Amino acid sequence: MLTRKQHELLMFIHERIKEGGVSPSFDEMKEALDLRSKSGIHRLITALEERGFIRRLPHRARALEILKLPDAASPSLAMARGRGFSPSVIEGGAQPKPTSRDLAPARSAGDTMTLSVMGRIAAGTPIEALQEESHQVSVPLNLLGSGEHYALEVKGDSMIEAGILDGDTVLIQRCDTATSGDIVVALVDGYEATLKRLRKKGDSIALEAANPAYETRIFGPDRVKVQGKLVGLLRRY
Repeated sequence: MLTRKQHELLMFIHERIKEGGVSPSFDEMKEALDLRSKSGIHRLITALEERGFIRRLPHRARALEILKLPDAASPSLAMARGRGFSPSVIEGGAQPKPTSRDLAPARSAGDTMTLSVMGRIAAGTPIEALQEESHQVSVPLNLLGSGEHYALEVKGDSMIEAGILDGDTVLIQRCDTATSGDIVVALVDGYEATLKRLRKKGDSIALEAANPAYETRIFGPDRVKVQGKLVGLLRRY
């Protein structure tokens, strides 16, 4: 069974291929579904591919193939828009809200699971956390907890004393709360994201580096949102 967002995208791709013989671009899909970032489109396409509705054709631009449609396909997105239909919005860019069906973890194989690497997270000066899916990694299941997970590449050296180095891939369990002392993906003021240790100090929240060269930053509770917490990391030598 598809979510509403997955169904909307599938029918839009189907209509565009039927009309012009080529699948729409990611920008066209983003605009059609009123998304703020192409990362939301990547998550939806991954979910549709895993459920066997579409296939990505290798070595070709804009190459998506429809393998099947839902048994009870409703009117296409284009037709629905003509009746004043407004699709639900996926929060993309710096403040994504992936769901268990839209965000890989994807395929399990033996004692491993494939996770999407969704861009870079700063261990230093805050940068946008989730961008477009860059690639996927195979992760041992014993590194993951319950719930949803994704991976991010670390940029910077502010967490080196916690054993997190520039270039590491961190494994993040999606959540919106954390215990004081947890290392979290923290979204500051709605657009800057960083990997830091969270400390609760009265009514304030401190984002603490694990490198004496970086200062601890303190914010009011309404300025910081937890996007997930660290559960493991991968490193290549």
